[in-house]
Amino acid sequence: MSARALARGSRMGLALAAALALLVPAAAPVRAATFTFSGADATSVYNQGIDFTIRLTASETPAKVELQLLFPGDIGPYVVTPTSTPVSGTSTLHFRLDTSGSGHLMPNTPVTSTWVAYPQGGGPPVSSSPSTYRYADDTQQWRSLHDGIVTVHWTQGPTSFSQKAADIANKALASGAALLGIAETQPVDFFIYADDTSFRAALGPGARENVGGTAITEIRTLFAEFTPDILNDAWVGITITHELTHQVIDDATSNPYRSLPRWLNEGVAVYESQGNASSYRSQLADAVASGDLLPLTALGWQFPTDPTKTVLAYAESVSAVDYLVRQYGKDALVRLILAYKNGPTDDEALQAAIGKGMAAFQAEWYASIGASVPAQFGPQPAPSGPLPSGWLGAVATPAPAASGSPAAPVPSASAAAPTPVGNAPATTAPGGAAPGEGGSSSASDLTIVLLAIIAVAGVVLVGLVVAGRRAAR
Repeated sequence: MSARALARGSRMGLALAAALALLVPAAAPVRAATFTFSGADATSVYNQGIDFTIRLTASETPAKVELQLLFPGDIGPYVVTPTSTPVSGTSTLHFRLDTSGSGHLMPNTPVTSTWVAYPQGGGPPVSSSPSTYRYADDTQQWRSLHDGIVTVHWTQGPTSFSQKAADIANKALASGAALLGIAETQPVDFFIYADDTSFRAALGPGARENVGGTAITEIRTLFAEFTPDILNDAWVGITITHELTHQVIDDATSNPYRSLPRWLNEGVAVYESQGNASSYRSQLADAVASGDLLPLTALGWQFPTDPTKTVLAYAESVSAVDYLVRQYGKDALVRLILAYKNGPTDDEALQAAIGKGMAAFQAEWYASIGASVPAQFGPQPAPSGPLPSGWLGAVATPAPAASGSPAAPVPSASAAAPTPVGNAPATTAPGGAAPGEGGSSSASDLTIVLLAIIAVAGVVLVGLVVAGRRAAR
């Protein structure tokens, strides 16, 4: 066929296709589903739950709807499914977050909620505007005083007491910030409970019995129990300064990898609020004399729950910090704290601060308080002894023991490949063949497989050649 004939045929085909296109009606455009959220709301019953609701107007029933809850300090949202079923048209969606028992949530925690609807058949989801609700302890008749970046909430005592607490808090924040070279500008809330029952309810079921104050750094909130009879006690100032030192340390070192070891974090808080007081030094001396000293490496994560050992843990922590400052200077302490901003190991942080690792620093501190290395307790290596018969394969028969005593069996030195001794049967492998036997059979099988592969490859190659020649003709 000539080139002109081919061109004429192509033009006729295009004309025919155009005519057919006019006869076929155009498909209607597919409209995307529309979802509209409105009226987001949240209410709570303290220590029971938070109820989240929202209205959804939908042009079709969504494939699914989810609620994303974001809590302070989390790297991502907590995703849940609403208890009500969304439909086409307008529906109200609901979800209750359980805050009772193991689901306890600290008062003053802000929770950010975002509702998301997914259309049928895929497509981009539609999200509501984020809404933040602050969970509160509404069982107390709170009075509040705002001063600087601190807001004090209290229930009993005069306004002068709350002002005193605010002054101490602002001073502690400023002092800690100056020490670590940061600026404290974000607000801090301080809730003072006047009775133990309410205070324990706020801390939740996992709180330790000996806690009198705590700083929840993720929500920048301090909780303390100050009964009316101690409002003028020095312990008030010590507690406020101690807990807000934790807040400043967290602000200066927060990272996604790790926090300071507990002995260092608590040691600095005690050092800043009380110093290495005589009561702590006396407790430490008693532990050195009795041999009950705890290694600093054992105080890296949590302190003991026994009250006596808890006090000892604080005494050791402030003693170690005090030694570090006296031996290397306060700048070294600051370098050590700030080193943890990058999530190092304890060895790496101490090397950056004083040029020595944890073991060397701990040994120096032991020597400074006249202590020897504490005895190590806990899991120990299992004792050596005879193994069950055949555990490591065949074992040589031991020579008779002297004086007629039976000899204990001696396990083989190598468990990987025990060698049969004398007439002992060889260990059999799966399939019944002993290791090292049947090698020729395996080689023959491999040869047959390789020959079969070569034959199949040859047939395929010949077929390709024939097909190519036919195509050429």
